Amino acid sequence: MRIGELARRSGVSPRALRYYEQNGLIRARRSANGYREYDEADVRLVAEIRSLIAVGFTLEDARPFVECLKSGHESGGSCPESVAVYRRKLADIDAEIRALLARRSEVAAQFAEACPGCLIKRGEA
Repeated sequence: MRIGELARRSGVSPRALRYYEQNGLIRARRSANGYREYDEADVRLVAEIRSLIAVGFTLEDARPFVECLKSGHESGGSCPESVAVYRRKLADIDAEIRALLARRSEVAAQFAEACPGCLIKRGEA
């Protein structure tokens, strides 16, 4: 399939596909007329990349997942390298949550000092 069909089937732009290719995540074959040609497996690779990016992974983070799929595994997350990326990402998220909770606590303390007796409603702050 050509780049336009892969873009349509995977829900990404041809520009994004060229970017993934430029970063070595997917590889197009070239037809005799120079057009990029992809196969069915590339639809799965792009879906994996998209799902990872959607939850905050970088393209570099996605690399082990793509390589895992390319090596024949059913899931991109089933290889040890992918598991390591999951663990690192979860640790990063946990650190972000701790930082946000600390900031929230500081803002709540400042609010309590500025407005004694004011109540913070759930979901408001």
